[in-house]
Amino acid sequence: MTSVETNPISSASVEWTTYEFPLNERIRTLLRLEGLFKKFEFFFSQDHELDHHAALLTLFEIIEVGSRADLKSDLIQELDRQKQTLSQYHDHPGVDEEVLNKTLAEIDRVSSSLTVFSGRLGHHLRDNEFLMIIRSRCSIPGGVCEFDLPSYHRWQSKSAAQRRIDMDEWFSPMQSLAQGILLVLSILRDSGEHTNATAHEGNFTQQLSGKAFHLLRVKLPKDLDVVPEFSANKHMLWVRFNMPDKNGVCKNNPYLQDIPFQLKLCHL
Repeated sequence: MTSVETNPISSASVEWTTYEFPLNERIRTLLRLEGLFKKFEFFFSQDHELDHHAALLTLFEIIEVGSRADLKSDLIQELDRQKQTLSQYHDHPGVDEEVLNKTLAEIDRVSSSLTVFSGRLGHHLRDNEFLMIIRSRCSIPGGVCEFDLPSYHRWQSKSAAQRRIDMDEWFSPMQSLAQGILLVLSILRDSGEHTNATAHEGNFTQQLSGKAFHLLRVKLPKDLDVVPEFSANKHMLWVRFNMPDKNGVCKNNPYLQDIPFQLKLCHL
C-alpha cells in the first residue's frame, strides 16, 4: 500500500538519517567515488601515520572504481546539458539570479578543468613504482610491515606535513574529476522535491510510469530502529523496512507497523 503527500514533514526538532539508492550503474559509480573522495579527505587531514596509510589505501580504491574510460566525457556532457537547461531560467519569476549565475559559473569552471584532464582517473599513480609496490603488498594480510617495505616505513617516518605534501601531489591530478563528480551529484540531489510518505506495515510501493529517475533518497528519523531495503525498475519502486536483530542483521526481519518517512526522487 502507498501513501504520499506533497508537503515535507515540518518538525524542525526531528534528526534524520538519509539513505540513498542509485537507480543506474553510472550514478552508482559516482556515489562510490564521492564516498572515497570524502574518505581520502578525512584521513589526509589527520596527522598520524596510520591515518595516512588509510589515505593511501583509499587512493588505491579510487583507481579501481574510477577506471572507466568514459567517466570524463560523461561528466562534461552532463555539465553541458545542465548549463543549457539552467540558462533557460534567466529572468524567470521566482528564480534567484545570483544563485543561478553562481551555479552556471561553477559549471563553467569545472567543465574547463575537466577539458584539460587526460587519461583515466588515477592513471598517473599506476606509473609510480613506489605506490604500486605498496599497493601490491596491501593485498597480503600484514604485508606492509616495516621489514617487508623498509622504503614505506621510511616514508611513514617523515613529518605529517611532508607526507601531506606527497599525498597532495599524488591526488592533485584527480582534482578536476573529483570536482566534476561532486558538482553533478549536487545538481542531482537538488532536483525533485521531498514528499511525505507512509509505508503501511513496513512496505511502500510507487508507480514510476516509465520516467527515468537516477537517485532515490529516503529520510528516516534517527531514533527509528529500522533499515530500508530498495528495489526499482522503470515502472515501479519498492521500499521495504526491516528491523536489525541483536547482531545488526536486517535480513528476513520485516517491520510490520506503519512508518512515516520522506521520499525524494531525483533526476538529471
